Amino acid sequence: MLLTTNAETLTAAEQLGDALVAAKEESADEEYTSLLLECNEELKHGLGIDYGAICSDDDCC
Repeated sequence: MLLTTNAETLTAAEQLGDALVAAKEESADEEYTSLLLECNEELKHGLGIDYGAICSDDDCC
């Protein structure tokens, strides 16, 4: 999906965040961690942003 505006990007990010919250509530810790790592890799590949590195500090996220 190609996002063309800041609003579309923010909406997509909010939807992903909501989906991750739901997945965390419904998944075992190992399953959730695996999903989160996969999402981070896709974001890194698609956007060039390494969210795993950004959010590795507990004080950050």
